[in-house]
Amino acid sequence: MENKIKIGLIGLGTVGTGVYKTLQEFDNVEIVQIAVHNKNKKRNIPNLDENIITDNAYEVVNNPEIQIVAELIGGTEPAFDLIKTAIANGKHVVTANKELLAKHGEELFNFAEEHNKVVLYEAAIAGGIPLIMPIKTILAGNKINKIKAILNGTTNYILTKMDVQQASYNDVLVEAQDLGYAETNPTGDVEGFDAAYKITTLATIAFNKRVKLENVYREGITKIRPQDMKAANEMGYKIKLIASAELNKNGEADVRVHPMLVPKTKTLAHIDYVTNAVTLTGHPVGEVTLSGPGAGEFPTASSVVGDILAIVSELGRTDYLLPMMRCRHSENAKMVDISETENKYYLSITANNSMGVIGKIGKACEDNNISLASIVQKEVKDGSADITVITELCKEKDMQKAIEIFNSDNSLMKVNNLIRVQV
Repeated sequence: MENKIKIGLIGLGTVGTGVYKTLQEFDNVEIVQIAVHNKNKKRNIPNLDENIITDNAYEVVNNPEIQIVAELIGGTEPAFDLIKTAIANGKHVVTANKELLAKHGEELFNFAEEHNKVVLYEAAIAGGIPLIMPIKTILAGNKINKIKAILNGTTNYILTKMDVQQASYNDVLVEAQDLGYAETNPTGDVEGFDAAYKITTLATIAFNKRVKLENVYREGITKIRPQDMKAANEMGYKIKLIASAELNKNGEADVRVHPMLVPKTKTLAHIDYVTNAVTLTGHPVGEVTLSGPGAGEFPTASSVVGDILAIVSELGRTDYLLPMMRCRHSENAKMVDISETENKYYLSITANNSMGVIGKIGKACEDNNISLASIVQKEVKDGSADITVITELCKEKDMQKAIEIFNSDNSLMKVNNLIRVQV
């Protein structure tokens, strides 16, 4: 085909390789240059032309022949400067960079608009799950007011294996690392950073208000124990790392990432291993759940290539590409601090098996406006008992005051875990 659209790739790792292989199936595009960190690395890519490989990414963004740049390296630098340089040089951009969007999305989209260029990022939120384009197109007639999502395959794999095997977090983490599901340094995943980046951008798009990353509450999965998994199952729940965003009646945004007890009646309770899922609630559609692979070579490549082809289809047809996909946020979301939120809670306490302990727990809750839905004591051994509490809806700040009382009482040996419960 004459006049193929010229593509430049920055990054040829797992995702970059998938994008390269997938784009070979289309005859209206041509990859003319690829930037890599190490030119000498052996790559399992058939018929890869070594002449188009460079170890200087600025050669790609400054190449006058290239019309679309796909940034697939992650992180904030040099990715941010590379993308801005590409835009300044008249190129449209596709990225899978969730951290960059969460931290610098506002500046990036404003810069792109000033230069009349588009930045598409379907792959940055949920890998291969179509999400951003559906929200901006087919779901555009909806007022979305709630998101509940599993957005990190590593943590979902770990929690699923802990549940199935009744194994400890540390044991399953090692297994996940051996299988390549978890990084050598898993902090970004297991402490909730990755999911926080994703829900920040997703909530911004769905609510049409800018959500600031620094206002997103984040808590990881490292404190979850096999005992918590067992207790949750017995009460009709599964424990998942949930990325949540909700608009309250005053239009304020409550956006957070933390473990939750999810009722088994909910779809997200049955999303296992590395699968991701997003449940959107709005009017008039009601509740919609999209599920699929949230990472990996070809699932993520699917979203990247879809964005590339969306731009390709518009080039030469209009001077203002893809207006529905552009950023249109004119205000920052007013955020709700976690201390002011209302939640139900699961509480695990190890206490001395002595008279009055249950009463002390009940009194501390009563004094802090907390009603109990259930309280169960069992497994008395070595003079101690395991006590499991489920509360009714109450304020986070009141729950934290009760926790302080528990921790200062010598008859209550240890508060093992506090996990919020999805209502």
